[in-house]
Parts: sequence; structure tokens; C-alpha cells
Amino acid sequence: MRIGIAVGDIRGQATLAEVVDQVRQAAHHGFDTAWSAQAFGWDALTTLAVAGTQVPGIALGTAVVPVPQRHPLVLASQALTAQAAVSGRLTLGVGAGIGAMVSGMFGLATDRPVRRMREYLTVLNPLLRGEVVEHRGETLTAVGAVGLVDVATPSVLLAALGPNMLKVAGELADGTVTWMTGPKTIREHIAPTIAKAAAEANRSAPKIVAGQLVCVTNATDAVRERIRSEFPMAGRVPEYRAMLEREGAAGPEDVAIVGNEQSVARQIEQLGESGVTEFMAAPYGSVDEQRRTVEFLGGLR
Repeated sequence: MRIGIAVGDIRGQATLAEVVDQVRQAAHHGFDTAWSAQAFGWDALTTLAVAGTQVPGIALGTAVVPVPQRHPLVLASQALTAQAAVSGRLTLGVGAGIGAMVSGMFGLATDRPVRRMREYLTVLNPLLRGEVVEHRGETLTAVGAVGLVDVATPSVLLAALGPNMLKVAGELADGTVTWMTGPKTIREHIAPTIAKAAAEANRSAPKIVAGQLVCVTNATDAVRERIRSEFPMAGRVPEYRAMLEREGAAGPEDVAIVGNEQSVARQIEQLGESGVTEFMAAPYGSVDEQRRTVEFLGGLR
């Protein structure tokens, strides 16, 4: 199992220079991938393009970019520009976004998310290959192409948790990205569902990138309580609530990877045993807690 690390907003507010330094430290410690999420701060693709021009070698990925507010012609242009900037090291993770945010912040429709994503990927994939599209569907119209030359097509991952979205991921993407999803749920639900869909579509075995908050600490109970208080929404929104219930977890504090070095190593091992192909560690806590976590995880490489 590969081990990547989250950079940027998920680890707390930081300047662009500090985020670039997080990528630099990730490369220094030997992590396989630096992952950036699209949240409320830095633009994920632009950040990776900036960091990638300064930090060679390490793979880069978005986990994830919500697509409802980005037409596929626009996202394809952004992604291919970033791909060119980082010399072909980009993995493009996309998702439907949290419904309450998509409707509440952007005023966009959130009905039929699976249908919308199927159409979106049907258009996005050929655009990333440099092809012309002419699509007039139920939820999306896209006519045109992205006129770039000599840019490698990035791998595409789809954030998927429910069975129907996992089916779309298996059929139309190279794998999935999960967030705050425990090993039991990945082993019994995520991995078999997406693998079956990929096999039926005659696609290669899918990648499963699992993102979790991680904190190497001797104060396990206190850290879990902080996570509970700081991430209350993750325990309530339907997209995550269903996965927490499958895991038998009350909230994100119960699935986060927290403990001393030996305990954290075992919890990460359980993810690998569940079918995860890459663990995306999101270091949590104070500067000192994150430093201890990053140094320990780097030693596992």
C-alpha cells in the first residue's frame, strides 16, 4: 500500500509558501503523493501546479475537486494546464460535493447526483484525452474541446461511497477516493462494489485511496475529543453518516487514526488489509503533533 499525505487547508490555515513547503517536506520524507483538497481556501489544482514546479519527483493529486460548479470544459482545461506544469504527475480526483454546500453556497441543483456524475465523466474523460465532445444530455450540455498539445491524460478518481456512485467509479474512473471511512466499510462495501463494477466494464483493478485524519500522540482520548468537536458536520451529513453507521462509529473521531506509534502503525496496516491501495494521511493537531505524525509516517515508507 502506498502512503500519501494531505497538504493545504485540511491541515489548517497556511500561506501558499507554507503549503508548498508541506509538499517539499512530503517529498523529503518519501511520501508517494501529495494530495490537495478543494475546500474554502487555496484552489487545489493551482496550488499543485505551483508546488509541482518547485518540488520535483513526488506525485500530486486532488482529493477532491467538487464538479457541480465547474463545467467539464473548464475543469479539463484547468487539470490539463496543471498536468503540463507538473510534467505529468497529476491525478485528478473529483466528486459530487456535499449536497448541502452545493445547494446552499452555489444555489445549484443536487438531485440525481449519480446521473449527473455519469454524464459529467462521460464528457470529462474524452476532453482530458484531447478529444472533441458534443454532448446534449439530461443534466449537461458540452460542445467543444480543450486545445492543448503534448499533455498526458491524468488518471481520474471519483469520490464515491454509495453503491450507485461506486458503480460509476468502477465503470468510468480509475478508482475512488474515500474520506473518514473505516477499514470494515472499505473491506465489506467499498472494495468489492467498485471491483465488481470495474470488472464488468472490463477495466483494470481500481485504485482505492482512503483519506483519514492521523495524529501520533500519547493523549489519544483528548485528541479524539478535539476531532469530535472540530468536525461535527462530518458526523451529520448524509454522505458520511451512512458510512459511519456501516462502521459502527458515532462520528469521525471513531474512525480517525489516533494513538502512539505502534497503535497508528497497526491501524494503517488494517487499511491495507481492507483493500486500500493508497492511504492518504491528513496530519491533525498542533504544529508539534503534525511534525511527530509526519516524521513517523515518513519512517514507514
